[in-house]
Amino acid sequence: MSNPTETATQSPADVVRALYAALIRGDVPGVLARLAPEVMVDEPRQLPYGGVHQGREVFAQTVLGAMTGYAAVTITAAEVYEGAAGVVGTLTGTLTAHTTGEEFPLTMVELHQVEDGAVRKIDVYTKDPQELAAFYARAEAGIR
Repeated sequence: MSNPTETATQSPADVVRALYAALIRGDVPGVLARLAPEVMVDEPRQLPYGGVHQGREVFAQTVLGAMTGYAAVTITAAEVYEGAAGVVGTLTGTLTAHTTGEEFPLTMVELHQVEDGAVRKIDVYTKDPQELAAFYARAEAGIR
């Protein structure tokens, strides 16, 4: 999607589908290409990478870097729905801790604001942020 006019003509749902396709492939440059330069990502505060992150590079280092630093991420399903309030995406998969091999089921719902062919804001909700934070703490400590 290096052609800006191609991206601009996509529906907001198509932009998020392309983002998720790149994420599933592990294509970080492809993920970043679908994000606005000043993208704002709001992650649950309980997580080691929780809080509001602004900018593509900050997102890549802080969120993606932390997630993949602790665990291998496998996305098994991604669904996208478009409505009046924006684009809703669901991601399911598995995190596998690098240190212990522990597996954790990942379930996320994301609300995307898409403008001019790029994701400008993502609000992220996880099924159980406290348990996910505990998983990351165990992965960091190397214990189950």
